[in-house]
Amino acid sequence: MKFQDMPYERVDFQQVEKEMRELTAALGRASSGEEQFQIHQKYYDLTDRVDTMITIAMIRFDGNTEDSFYNGEQEFYDEQLPAYSNLILEYQKQLYDSPYRAYLEEKIGPVAFKNMELMKKSMDEKLIPLMQEENALTMEYDKLIAGAKISFDGKELNLSLMRPYTTSRDRQVREDASRAMTDFFSQNGAKLDEIYDKLVKNRTAQARAMGYENYLELGYYRMNRNCYGKDQVERFRRQVKQDLVPFAERLHERRRERLGLDHLMYYDENVYFPEGNPAPSGSPEEILASGWKMYSELSPETKEFFTFMRDNQLFDVMGRKNKKAGGYMTYLPLYHSPFIFANFNGTSGDVDVITHECGHAFQGYLSGKDPIREHSNITMETAETHSMSMEFFAEKWIPLFFGDRAADYVNMHLEDAVTFIPYGCMVDEFQHIVYENPDMTPAERKTAWRMLEEEYKPHLDYGDNRFLNEGGYWQRQSHIYDSPLYYIDYCLAQTCALQYKVKMDADFQGAWESYLQLCRLSASDFFTNMIREAGLDSPFEDGCLKNIVEKLEKYVK
Repeated sequence: MKFQDMPYERVDFQQVEKEMRELTAALGRASSGEEQFQIHQKYYDLTDRVDTMITIAMIRFDGNTEDSFYNGEQEFYDEQLPAYSNLILEYQKQLYDSPYRAYLEEKIGPVAFKNMELMKKSMDEKLIPLMQEENALTMEYDKLIAGAKISFDGKELNLSLMRPYTTSRDRQVREDASRAMTDFFSQNGAKLDEIYDKLVKNRTAQARAMGYENYLELGYYRMNRNCYGKDQVERFRRQVKQDLVPFAERLHERRRERLGLDHLMYYDENVYFPEGNPAPSGSPEEILASGWKMYSELSPETKEFFTFMRDNQLFDVMGRKNKKAGGYMTYLPLYHSPFIFANFNGTSGDVDVITHECGHAFQGYLSGKDPIREHSNITMETAETHSMSMEFFAEKWIPLFFGDRAADYVNMHLEDAVTFIPYGCMVDEFQHIVYENPDMTPAERKTAWRMLEEEYKPHLDYGDNRFLNEGGYWQRQSHIYDSPLYYIDYCLAQTCALQYKVKMDADFQGAWESYLQLCRLSASDFFTNMIREAGLDSPFEDGCLKNIVEKLEKYVK
């Protein structure tokens, strides 16, 4: 069904509660594992209905944050979702404690039960008021960012539409554009500090209500970190500092020479070529058409997937005022339909939507055919491995999008992939510092960020930009506000994707078969097991990044 034709009706949570409690009671009365599994399939039906309505409302609100109807729906769900999560928890506790656990594990897998255990550790009815407050605060941040109105080049632009100016080939234009964006954050700095301070204290209060010292333990449970913990993440970040940061700095120096600059400034950070970054050569419609051609040729599975997305109008990718910044892929379970949301702005990021977000959507399309819903509940580092790896598999078709600048794009993409990892680790370590020290002042948080920048990105120079020199850059990173601790996942995934880059250059078909295997495994196994099964090294193993750097050296000489 086309997205525009999907009917929407506000979820009746009183009815949902009634049905959920009936299912929970039925589980307790069941006399066999098979009977419980049949009840569990009714649970799938109920949650599919609820999740689809919530997702439709979210997409339509994000498409126009000034839409009064869907604004009201979003506020309604922000109020109701914590209680709904608690209903699910009560049901899952009954399932988790089943006397027929062994039978059920055979049906839905051990990962599902591990995730239930983590949910039990991360949710309690007493948290509902705090979770409602947290939702309201993140919505306040999102609306503030989406509503940015920046006067530039004779136009009134939002943050997404400023991107072409910040990557302009004209250095003065990108400096002016970067300052204009910084001015928006500086002018709203006090409000951004206030929102984040409330979020940190709110999340800390939730953690302490659950008996944890700080939010980190609760946050790891909520991120479904079901096969690794803080120690492994710290080990990975140490590898990044030791083995990847020096390589990334060499890439920045190589970029400086290519640009013909004496010194890199912060407004040069996202520019790779003196003639400007390669931009797609076609219109948004032509980019989507090239995407269809690429996926039609890549494999039978991807052809079927992209045709389904195109025919059912499951893309909202045009940038416009009052549209939420950023992009994502989500899923509409009633219709077995992935959905891609983005903001095309005439830069190479438009093509990244066709590769990165379609990587998510392709895996969602495959796993949507699995009757076991828990197999779709992939952890974030697994999800990002699907998307970031697809970016590299697309390289053979990049000329469709960039014409004679295809090689420039491939070069830029590799450099960007490598240099992103230190930034992503910096975001992660910053959040660890903040949540371990929840009473830090806004100024102390900014000082901590600035110190991390010197460690992870030593080349960075903010010149006379006071706001950035004081450590304010992180306030434009929405994940820090909206999705705490969801950033190291990108770094772990990029490490896996870089391994696919090396593999596909040696044996493209073999690499693709490995990737397809990983997509189909979904959440039927743990991340650390699946990547080994697919033939990849674990990012947590010492030497993993050192080995990748050694193999990538040939691409940058």
